[in-house]
Amino acid sequence: MAGGGMLQFQEAIREELEEAMKSDLEKILSTAPESELEHIKKDLAGFQKLFHRFLQEKGPSVDWGKIQRPPEDSIQPYEKIKAKGLPDNIASVLNKLVVVKLNGGLGTSMGCKGPKSLIGVRNENTFLDLTVKQIEHLNTVYNTDVPLVLMNSFNTDEDTKKILQKYSHCRVKIHTFNQSRYPRISKESLLPIAKDLSYSVENAETWYPPGHGDIYASFYNSGLLDRLIGEGKEYIFVSNIDNLGATVDLYILNHLMNPPNGKKCEFVMEVTDKTRADVKGGTLTQCEGKLRLVEIAQVPRAHVDEFKSVSKFKIFNTNNLWISLSAIKRLQEANAIDMEIIVNPKTLDGGLNVIQLETAVGAAIKSFENSLGINVPRSRFLPVKTTSDLLLVMSNLYSLHAGSLTMSEKREFPTVPLTKLGSSFTKVQDYLKRFESIPDMLELDHLTVSGDVTFGKNVVLKGTVIIIANHGDRIDIPPGAVLENKIVSGNLRILDH
Repeated sequence: MAGGGMLQFQEAIREELEEAMKSDLEKILSTAPESELEHIKKDLAGFQKLFHRFLQEKGPSVDWGKIQRPPEDSIQPYEKIKAKGLPDNIASVLNKLVVVKLNGGLGTSMGCKGPKSLIGVRNENTFLDLTVKQIEHLNTVYNTDVPLVLMNSFNTDEDTKKILQKYSHCRVKIHTFNQSRYPRISKESLLPIAKDLSYSVENAETWYPPGHGDIYASFYNSGLLDRLIGEGKEYIFVSNIDNLGATVDLYILNHLMNPPNGKKCEFVMEVTDKTRADVKGGTLTQCEGKLRLVEIAQVPRAHVDEFKSVSKFKIFNTNNLWISLSAIKRLQEANAIDMEIIVNPKTLDGGLNVIQLETAVGAAIKSFENSLGINVPRSRFLPVKTTSDLLLVMSNLYSLHAGSLTMSEKREFPTVPLTKLGSSFTKVQDYLKRFESIPDMLELDHLTVSGDVTFGKNVVLKGTVIIIANHGDRIDIPPGAVLENKIVSGNLRILDH
């Protein structure tokens, strides 16, 4: 078939798919209860737009030839921002801020039911407790009114709202809004696998929250964006609720509110230096004169190693973002927020292959004016994705003050030890049973634990410690043991490392 004919053929197939999708979505919409109709209409219209773009785009969405390292002045060192100091009227600057936490995720990867934000991480405080304490501390110290906004998903909304009652006496106004609910589509037919909108157990797998890039549309559609603008708020500070380093930074806020050149930034992305552990993190690049976030999934296969190189792309996105509310409103109303589509393949319990179309909040950086990256200290990126991360934040490496974790002054190096706990520790419940108390890790560089291992009380770990219980063996580290540069294996033979 000649080139033109092929294009016509592809176009005909696209149109056919769009018609079939439209028809399926109308059938699904007809099952909506009257009370939810308007809200669901907006969700499905958003999905239809995303699906339309998905059909137009082919292959990785980055033209590698146009990707350049960002110019020096587009990523400012944090030290330079901090050197400006703080204004006398910190309160008036803080009163223009809203803290938004991305709270759509479940704790399933750590073996927990319900929202991840309700997992206990330190002294029985959950991620949500720590967030509320941080903002309450700010509001009390500076006599301000910084609200907290939680972006929930249909997976986390109900459980989160039940818990919010316990904060009713705190000095923090808490608002919530919901991410959209989009239909998963079959990998074969590219049509929804859902037949109706019911919330039944068997229907649960047919819907998904479409990634945090959905924040712009769902925040706008909820009416909360307009309400906060009406209250005089100007910026949101957005971050993942499981990043314990993402606290309100007064120096960055001051830079936004009082820019040195008088031109306000509409979007600031906090980035930090890559280490070998972060080679897959999204990085800031320049493309056609605009800052652009590039994720590994968008990189053509031939260039993946170049993308991972620590020498060419030295920084990665922490997903701590500062964004102008009025800019979100302007761009959303003009339908001008452009985010690359992330195609996320999944296999459902019954073996059905589906895809979900998602977007990432940071990808919108190229749609905003006067965007900026700020290279922040690593301490502002402290995500808890696994029990290995949980071990670090529960240990004496960190001290807790007013909801914020800071690295202990007793640790000689400001770097975090590399910790890898094996599959026996994956679930929080199992992990907690295996430690009678959290070991002293102040002088630890590297810890690897594999197999059936338990730790007694008051164990001290220093240097490099590797503990491997072979299949069928069990290793109990005795109470009070001090392991420094040791390999412990098999039947508890302790060798010097």
